[in-house]
Amino acid sequence: MDEGRTSKGVGKSCILVIVVAGVERFAFKGVASNLVTYLTDVVKLSNSSAAKTVNSWCGVTFMLPLLGAFLADSFFDRYSTILASSFLYVLGLVALTSTAFVWESIPSSKASCSFLLLSLLIISLGQGGYNPCLQAFGAEQLHNDEELPLGKKDQISDVKKSSFFKWWYFGICTGSLLGVSCMSYLQDTFGWGLGFTIPTIAMAISILPFSCGNQCYIHKEPKGGGNKRIQDLIQSIKATASKMISGKITLSAKEVVELELEEKPLCNQKFEYTKSLTEESNNNVASDAKAILRLLPIWAMLLMFAIIFQQPATFFTKQGMTMKRNIGKEFLIPPASLQSAINISIILLMPLYDKIVIPIMRIITQDDKGINVMQRMGIGMFLSIIAMAIAAFVETKRLEISRRSDLPLSIFCLLPQYIILGISDVFTVVGMQEFFYTEVPNNMKTMGMALHLSVFGVGSFLSALLISVIEFITSDKDGKHSWFSDDMSEAHLDMYYWFLALSSALSLMLFVHLCKNYSSKNAGLNQNCK
Repeated sequence: MDEGRTSKGVGKSCILVIVVAGVERFAFKGVASNLVTYLTDVVKLSNSSAAKTVNSWCGVTFMLPLLGAFLADSFFDRYSTILASSFLYVLGLVALTSTAFVWESIPSSKASCSFLLLSLLIISLGQGGYNPCLQAFGAEQLHNDEELPLGKKDQISDVKKSSFFKWWYFGICTGSLLGVSCMSYLQDTFGWGLGFTIPTIAMAISILPFSCGNQCYIHKEPKGGGNKRIQDLIQSIKATASKMISGKITLSAKEVVELELEEKPLCNQKFEYTKSLTEESNNNVASDAKAILRLLPIWAMLLMFAIIFQQPATFFTKQGMTMKRNIGKEFLIPPASLQSAINISIILLMPLYDKIVIPIMRIITQDDKGINVMQRMGIGMFLSIIAMAIAAFVETKRLEISRRSDLPLSIFCLLPQYIILGISDVFTVVGMQEFFYTEVPNNMKTMGMALHLSVFGVGSFLSALLISVIEFITSDKDGKHSWFSDDMSEAHLDMYYWFLALSSALSLMLFVHLCKNYSSKNAGLNQNCK
């Protein structure tokens, strides 16, 4: 066996993929974390419009992986999809950087705004193929213990899979930390041209080591038949959904989908083999459809968590801009840099998770595994509710001080909500990645990663829609003052945060109920969320 592919650890190829993923996160966060500031200060959008633009862009970015995953699984191999998407990704970053350099010399117009949105769309298209394929491609490198006994192979595979997802998240959070902390400072201090150029160069450079590692990668050919598969899948989803509504089938992974076939006379022998293959294909597609449908209730309950996680890059950052940010006489803390507290929390907690968190959970749950994946996601959702409650209290205090005094509240008062969100991220997001990757069929692993990302995509769209609805309901007769007023002393973000906390609490209760009735296709993944 290749020394880089031993059963111990995740292997050299996995490490290379994790490093490349970290660089991509540096580039993405270097743009996304402070984009709301760029839109309000340079493009001159209102607070609500800027937040909706960022949320909508994130929604497109996280939804396109569904398309990229299908193309990679059905038509192309993951390695080729990653390379092609990388070049598209870099093209979008170059276009975005060019807008920053020319914006000052060209007056703001519909044409310039359209070009800005086009550059963001190209970045989203690049990420659509890049993110789900890269993570699934990295996990694919773990399947290399064929000569081991079956039981031992499964045990090692589970350990390596769990280790991979944790270190994958550690890697991308390290990249995110550098992108948030360094780029937000450079953008606020030295300008947006330099602040966008560095992420562009970093992303372009990351293509080289990834392509050079081709010799040590494990490659799997796509299943093919994309056009036929998607038609069969859509038909099977419709049929399976109809049966679910009428109560003819349940969502247990252990049951086999029963196809209602009409009884027909025996065919000639020369057609029997073709008929057998067709029925087997239909059964496989129907099973794939059912596997996806049974995940949707859990998927839906995670949407409120995704909405909450849009706040640091939007309204948390706008809060920070109104608070006391100076250290000494000259240095001003970039508001977006506080997002680094999330990444620092993740980086510090991840290595301690197995050594401290799991032993404590073993004592609490009286289970040798500590907590299962479903429980892990539930804990993270609960912590996100706590974070929003703290954010609401802090915002109430900020409003009180701003209305009666000229001395603003310190920006460091926002740190607790960032830190708790980071801790919740460790539990929920890593659990989501492992859950969706494990629960989909083996031929749809890239789609599993795309499903995980689509939670944040739909959550981003819902966040933008929620802002529009609340803005419409809470605006005065002139349509100017609402919970999201541009004058932060007149805004009511505290009410918005309480609304998110209460909605997420309801979502968590439904999530717990669904977990109690959920049967995993992998008995070792979770028994029940009790």
